[in-house]
Amino acid sequence: MALTFPNIDPVAISLGPIDIRWYALAYIAGFVLGWRYAMYLASKDPKHGPSAEQIDDFLPWAVLGVILGGRLGYVLFYQLDYYIFHPEQILMIWSGGMSFHGGALGVFFAMLGYSFIKKFSF
Repeated sequence: MALTFPNIDPVAISLGPIDIRWYALAYIAGFVLGWRYAMYLASKDPKHGPSAEQIDDFLPWAVLGVILGGRLGYVLFYQLDYYIFHPEQILMIWSGGMSFHGGALGVFFAMLGYSFIKKFSF
């Protein structure tokens, strides 16, 4: 018995030449929900852990960590042979190709860098 998948258009919304894809909306939802949840946790126990201001300051770091780490993870773990010969396409994230484990590593290094620069415990 084969498992069949629905044929869902990857484009959620088209605005002229701009296509907004479902996975882009999922990334945005993940960032917003994670940020709001972290803000909630910071407000529950303000004496321990990062402050709401530190969480706000870290959000761009997390976004860059996910995007750059996810793309570099995809390049290194899945398509290295291709990108060795086409290095100009590595940063073309609109062409697809992200990896979860690369994004997780990217956020880890973003947390490490942020805590080092802001001088507080990782």
